[in-house]
Amino acid sequence: MKITTHKLALIGFGNVGQGLATIICSKSAELEALGLKVQIVAISDPIKGSIYNPNGLNAELLLETVQSGKTLDTLSAPFTGWSALRTIEEADIDTVVELAYTDLKTGEPALTHMETALRRGLNVITTNKGPIALHYDRLMKLAKENNAHIRVEGTVMSGTPTLLFGLEHLLAAGITKIEGILNGTTNYIITRMMEGKGYSEALREAQELGYAEADPTGDVEGYDAAAKVVILGNLLMKQSLKLQDVAREGISKLTPEDIAKAKEDNECVKLIGRIECSSEGCTAEVRPMKIPISHPLASIQGATNAITYTTDILGEVTLIGPGAGRMETGYAIIADLMAIHKEHSRSTASQLEEEVTL
Repeated sequence: MKITTHKLALIGFGNVGQGLATIICSKSAELEALGLKVQIVAISDPIKGSIYNPNGLNAELLLETVQSGKTLDTLSAPFTGWSALRTIEEADIDTVVELAYTDLKTGEPALTHMETALRRGLNVITTNKGPIALHYDRLMKLAKENNAHIRVEGTVMSGTPTLLFGLEHLLAAGITKIEGILNGTTNYIITRMMEGKGYSEALREAQELGYAEADPTGDVEGYDAAAKVVILGNLLMKQSLKLQDVAREGISKLTPEDIAKAKEDNECVKLIGRIECSSEGCTAEVRPMKIPISHPLASIQGATNAITYTTDILGEVTLIGPGAGRMETGYAIIADLMAIHKEHSRSTASQLEEEVTL
């Protein structure tokens, strides 16, 4: 089997980047058995440092360095200290893995990183919701113009193959509605409230466990889930949604009385992100909803995520899996790399067929 090397530049080397590096260290043999050699050649991180070696970097050494508290530019390499943009513009790479922080107001700085890469004809893989929720059409147009790929599996439900499953297996089934538990932090809080905790106590517990940020607004007020609804609607239901099109209500006003009333009615409360389309149009929303105990999403506890696709042919199909985590989200990048690899392989095979025919 022919093995193709994919040279990556990582823009950001936090939890997700380190999860990816760990997978590259531990699963290189399995990936090569699929014809895929993944090589990190450059990293640019404003805190952990920047390093570039055209011949490749040792992923294990990268991990040891940052986990010991040192910066990457303390390692020996031909180039260090490059900015993110210089790395994207000058490094000898195939794919930019954009892992900068999420900004749901402008999508920056990730948007500029992605646009710069696509203009160079580089593939882009991201787990960053901001630019995808805000500017997906614009980025896709740029990718097509420059014969590049953009893949975004990790923006929804981490490594659980939510988008790939919908795009590759369910589109012909006719998706009419998508609804899910798309934020693990809020589902953890609601689970603890169902067990008798108050909202403030459950939130504090989630923060102590690392599920919720010091400022939990993005999660508890539904912004994170709303961004994922936009991505699902635009990719799987061919809409042109904006964040402002999603009716949004968080869980900060949820009370023990709301929880108790749901239990009395043989229901439970979940923060649900939903988009539903018909001949009359589409509605998109995120809000706490009472759902029957028999509903597929009712049994989802803790920080787990789940999504139910309603289709014309198959009815309801539910996918359950992790919605966060360094290894889980790192795997989403691997899944996207494999998808790009398959597309390249099909394209090459098609070109060879044409040449033989001629």
